[in-house]
Formats: sequence, structure tokens, C-alpha cells
Amino acid sequence: MRSTSSRRLFAASLLVASVLAPLAAAPATAGPAPAAGVAGAAVRLTDGDGHGQDDCPSGGFSRKTTARLDKAIEKVRRATGVPGVAVGLWMPGKGCYVRASGVADKATGRPMTTDLYTRIGSETKTFTVTALLKLVDDGLIRLDDPISRYIDGVPKGRRITLRHLAEMRSGLYPYTADADFQHDLLSDPSRSFTPREVLAYGYKHKNTFAPGKEFQYSNTNLILLGLVIEKVSGKCAADFIDEQVLRPSHLEHTLFPSGAEFPEPHPRGYTNQTLSGKVEDATDWNPSWGWTAGAMISNMHDLRRWAKIVATGELLSPETQKQRLRTLPTGYPGTSYGLGIFKSGGWIGHNGSIPGYESVTVYLPSKKATLVVQLNTDITQNGVEPSSPIARAITEIVTPNNIYDRPVPPR
Repeated sequence: MRSTSSRRLFAASLLVASVLAPLAAAPATAGPAPAAGVAGAAVRLTDGDGHGQDDCPSGGFSRKTTARLDKAIEKVRRATGVPGVAVGLWMPGKGCYVRASGVADKATGRPMTTDLYTRIGSETKTFTVTALLKLVDDGLIRLDDPISRYIDGVPKGRRITLRHLAEMRSGLYPYTADADFQHDLLSDPSRSFTPREVLAYGYKHKNTFAPGKEFQYSNTNLILLGLVIEKVSGKCAADFIDEQVLRPSHLEHTLFPSGAEFPEPHPRGYTNQTLSGKVEDATDWNPSWGWTAGAMISNMHDLRRWAKIVATGELLSPETQKQRLRTLPTGYPGTSYGLGIFKSGGWIGHNGSIPGYESVTVYLPSKKATLVVQLNTDITQNGVEPSSPIARAITEIVTPNNIYDRPVPPR
């Protein structure tokens, strides 16, 4: 755990994990051989129900583009000290690139592959907010309702709306920045936390600004929205998200865990967010503290599908999706934030980070392009999340007019 004031701590990314069979991707009929240090070749993925199929040429991108991507990704991976990275890029009419490099396990040298489950941290927020917006579409809640209508005890809750919470503009103190929370979690990473317990750490502090006045990324907001979902639906948040979001989206490899369970296959995850500051294996840490802000698990196949669904609003009414994509400035140039979703260089989606893992899942409407990045570390370099320079390097090559820049901190 770092002692900096802007602690990255825990990009809320925890997912339910039961053992599921991984999706097997069929190799392309043609394509360049993998570069040194790169596991797997470009592949063409198609879905049995026809959803999200692309028209990638059988060989993926050109040999030149593939080689440039291999070189750029490997350069950033080595420079940032990332053990393993898996990348999926699909651009209809141009090509696709699905490759992994590095290792999934530093102890055994097991290579990173593209069929692994990973903890997706704050990408969980896109699922939680989608579930919330389903309740909006059903007429059961309104975005401008105060949180006090549903949850008691929220500081200045009569002035904070559900919209403020989803936009990260509530002013509520981020519980993950509380020193006692950090100590309690890192002293026993296997500990199970309840939503009310983590909120209590944040409630010890004064609100940081008046609702709606500023942007501040805070997991406190999404924990409260999870409680709203439970209050209104009468179901536990994990079940409601499964029934209303995962199943309709046919995401069979996306989970919301109740504890530290983690389906196979998965890479080992490495973090230096520890009491000593030394690197530790965080693979089996209990992500309950992240709950609806960051506790989910997924794989590349499902994240590819989800990128388009969430960016285009397939599960929502057009008006509600329009509200979702009404993004506001974050203070980070080139990046704006809507309702549990961001825009960065034209790409729409979210990133995630949790001790041991990082991910990026974004969609570029103008090109109908999808990018998924999965890492097995969250260790920063000069304060930068390692997933960001990898995603940036990829987009500099394939979409130079739409470069994914450093988005909001996913913790």
C-alpha cells in the first residue's frame, strides 16, 4: 500500500468465481507467426449466436501492422515490468489481433494466454450502473432521486442524487483512501467486508465538496448504488446483476464472487500494495471490500462482447443510454466521465484495477472497434497504471486519430 495522498488503492474489481470452462478460440487460417516472447497467434473469434461477429480477414491485420503491435506491446510490457499481458483488438473491415506475451505465473514460467479469467476491478462499475439504469427504465427509480430516499445515514444524503453517485460527483469521501481501511485490509487480505462496513470508513470523514461541483473518483459512490439496487429490487446485487445484465448479454464467463473464489484458468496476480511495500502474490485476496464498485471477474471473450453492449446501450432505452453517455470533465485532459463510464480519445468504456490485476475494455463507435487489455499486475511506474501505456501504444498504431489517453484512476 502506498502512502501517497492519491492512493490507487483498489480499483474495485472483484467477481464471483466458480469454475467454468474457458472459451477456446479457433486459430486463423492464415497469419504471421508470433513474435519472440509472444504466445499465440492472431485469431478470429465468432460467437455461436452470431452476436458481435466481425469481418476480420482470415490473417488478421497485415504482417507489418501485426509486427508493429507485437513490438510496441512488448516494449511497454518490459518497460513497465508487467509479468503478462493479453490483448484483443477487433476492427471490422481491417483485421483483428488477439495475442498474449509474458508469463501468467512468475514462479513456474507458465505463459500468459488469451483464454484466462482475470479480476476486472472497476470495470465492475459498468455492470452495476447498467443494472441501476435498468431500474430507471422500469420506472422504479429516477436518477435525480436523493440517495436518502433509499439509504439512511449518508452524509448530506438529501442533497446527493443517484446521478451524482454514478457521475462520481457526490463529494463523499472515498473509503479506500482511509488509513484505517487500508491497514485493516492489508493486515488480513483474506478478510470479508460488508458494504456497510466499508462505507463506515468513508463516513468518518467530511464530504470533500458540494454535490455536483467537482469530479472525484470514489468507490463509496458505487457501494451505495449497489445498496439501492438491493433495496429497490428486493434481491442481492449479485443476483440482480446476473439476471438483468449478465444473462441478457450472454456473458457466460463473467462472475460476481461472494469471496475469494476464482475460476480456472487464471494468471497469478502481483501487487506492491502491501503493508511492507514489497511485491506479493494477491491472486487469492478476498475482493469483498470492492463489492459493486470492483468485485467482478471475466475473460477476454465476454469483455469483447460487453464492450459494444455497454457503449451502444443494447440493454437500455435510447433516452437512458443518452443520459449515461452525457459525460462531464474529469480534470484529466481528453477524458470525460458519464454514468459509470468514460470517454477517452473517442473510446468508450472503463478500466479496472485491483491488487494483482488491471484491465481496459473500450469501444470506438466511429470504427466499431473493440479493445480489451488484461494484465496480471497493478504495480505503477511513475504513478501511471501499466494498462494505460499499453492501450495507448496500441491505439497510436491502429487508430492514430483516436488515441486512448491516461483515463481516470480506476481505484
